Amino acid sequence: MKLNEIRDNKGARQGRMRVGRGIGSGKGKTAGRGQKGAKSRSGVSIAGFEGGQMPLHMRLPKRGFNNIFARDYAEVNIGAVQKAIDAGKLDVKGTLDHDALKGAGLARGGKDGVRLLGKGELKAKLAFKVAGVSKGAREAVEKAGGSIELIERKNPAELAAAKKGKVRAKRLADQAAAKAEA
Repeated sequence: MKLNEIRDNKGARQGRMRVGRGIGSGKGKTAGRGQKGAKSRSGVSIAGFEGGQMPLHMRLPKRGFNNIFARDYAEVNIGAVQKAIDAGKLDVKGTLDHDALKGAGLARGGKDGVRLLGKGELKAKLAFKVAGVSKGAREAVEKAGGSIELIERKNPAELAAAKKGKVRAKRLADQAAAKAEA
């Protein structure tokens, strides 16, 4: 057998059926769609339609809400950090931040940063720079001789107010008051 003799198995690649191309093809005229009705027409989507019966997505009760101020943290356990250090994926020297943990494959997602959780055991002396930390994780890191620096996050409600210009208006008023005093 040579490279130029390699072929697919017989019937592995089947050409598409060209519908609506004459009575002799067996798929002419109505092109396999049958007679009349919504399914025979083009541009029709009937997903979720149950023939007039109340559809499932409308029968089920609504529950909960989406918190627009919810924080999205990448949760990292200290046990996983120790495991990564033992495997040589993390460097003990320097500060461990979101990028370092992401590079080691520990922090996935988390657009608001990393939150350190206390599951597992930590032996190495480490310096963390994270957005959040649990009580147990803080105790474990400090017991191992490490340190934790928390990144200051702005309150989403303040950010929303700033968008509306309330904070800017207050700042301008303060500046005008400062000018008047000077």
